[in-house]
Amino acid sequence: MNDYKKRDKNKMRLLLKSLARNESTIVSNQTIIKDIDDYEDTDLIESQITLNDYLDVLNRLHIIENQETYSENYRSPQRLGKSPKRHLTDPSLACACLDLNAYKLLSDLKTFGFMFESLVARDLRIYIEHLGGHLFHFRDNVSGLEVDAILEFADGLYAAVEIKLGYDKVEEAKITLQKLYDNMIIKPQFMCIITSNFNAVVKDPETGIYILPITALKP
Repeated sequence: MNDYKKRDKNKMRLLLKSLARNESTIVSNQTIIKDIDDYEDTDLIESQITLNDYLDVLNRLHIIENQETYSENYRSPQRLGKSPKRHLTDPSLACACLDLNAYKLLSDLKTFGFMFESLVARDLRIYIEHLGGHLFHFRDNVSGLEVDAILEFADGLYAAVEIKLGYDKVEEAKITLQKLYDNMIIKPQFMCIITSNFNAVVKDPETGIYILPITALKP
């Protein structure tokens, strides 16, 4: 990276911490600026131009890997969100920025859930890009319907994936995937739910949705 522009390391530190706090979420640049201001009584990142410059550096260094939106085949495309989902390249970076350890994550399941989603998204991105495809997310801004991951293959076919830390959220995830299925013109090739505490790969007999543990994501 041939870039000799000098930047403030404290600005970068504040930005990385804000990105870590917003891991696996859809937030605007304005929200990130406000988040930094809320945590630090400072104007260190005071403008959109400055923020864009610092985000560009992180992108070129492959420290961030944002997840773009999927916009194909939906019956109401004008309702679809356009904002990417924020990710640091690896959830361990987010944990390091926030000084999180296993005990803290187990004590804060909401944050743990975002980090788990990031971990799964990282692995899915590796697999789908190896196959010549892309990783997206989905959001209907009107109904609020969200799907954590859309895997688009090189031939244009796709799959829908919900990511849930706890098995207690599997039924909720089935409903979400079925709603997506009902509103797609071209249906997904398959749908699945990836969770943490499950010890088998099963296919739901009613919906055809696969349920599998994160440990199934391996060569």
